[in-house]
Amino acid sequence: MPDDPLAAALDCPDAVLAVITGIQGPSYRPLGEMMAFCGDRQVGTLSSGCIETDLARYARHALLGGPLRLRYGEGSPWFDLQLPCGGGLEISLIPRPCPRLLSEIATARASRQHVALHISDTLALRRCEAGPTGPVPGGFRIGIKPPPRFLVFGQGPEAVVFTRLVQAAGYPLLLSTPDRATMAQVAESGCPVRLLHWPALPTDLEIDDRTAVILFFHDHDWEPPILARALESAAFYIGAQGSRRARDARLETLKARGIVEGLDRLRGPIGLIPSARDPKVLAISVLAEALEAAT
Repeated sequence: MPDDPLAAALDCPDAVLAVITGIQGPSYRPLGEMMAFCGDRQVGTLSSGCIETDLARYARHALLGGPLRLRYGEGSPWFDLQLPCGGGLEISLIPRPCPRLLSEIATARASRQHVALHISDTLALRRCEAGPTGPVPGGFRIGIKPPPRFLVFGQGPEAVVFTRLVQAAGYPLLLSTPDRATMAQVAESGCPVRLLHWPALPTDLEIDDRTAVILFFHDHDWEPPILARALESAAFYIGAQGSRRARDARLETLKARGIVEGLDRLRGPIGLIPSARDPKVLAISVLAEALEAAT
């Protein structure tokens, strides 16, 4: 990924990782946010642009003298570098992170594993047990989750627009559709797509806890077999397009198939905007709802 600090650091022998390891008050970026300094190239941001130039200067110092811990904003010794948000940031600079460690993390992330990095009190970097970002005994943990992934099923303009929106946002996705016209439209945009030959969730699709399963069918007969398997999975979001009447009929059909566990996980009507009918509005509404569930 072009904007991935860890990937950038892996490709640069003299990289410096900068990590937000402390926040006081408001902050532009969250705790654990990273950026990489790779020569003249910077990947990522830790503020709205007010400290990056100074960080680049200290990154060069770190390459010569070793890891550094800096303070900006509230509590900082530099009165001329204030954060517009009024808070305070602690930034840890780690020069030349171990390539073997970064490669190991990259491999784990490619297989959608939850991973974590530990920054010790002496600013040494190592892999640690996955968990939430924040202070831990002996240092600071950076929890790295797989990005939200979208398995989309359906046909027609709603499926096409939603798939294109997810692709534009940079999230991994796959559209499965029984309609060749829908397939052609999506393929023209470069979105991953496959033909769905019958109502079923393909057995080769693994669904982890960072996967959303979203259905855009007008023919709701396609839904029950797909939803049945999705409800057995760890998917963080499961939803299907349709009115409240369609939702009620969908639930009755699933119950008739003997599915009673987890029906409260099934969302419908989907989206944050009630009764959205325009495909663009619906797509934005559904993506926002799914991303809210992913946080």
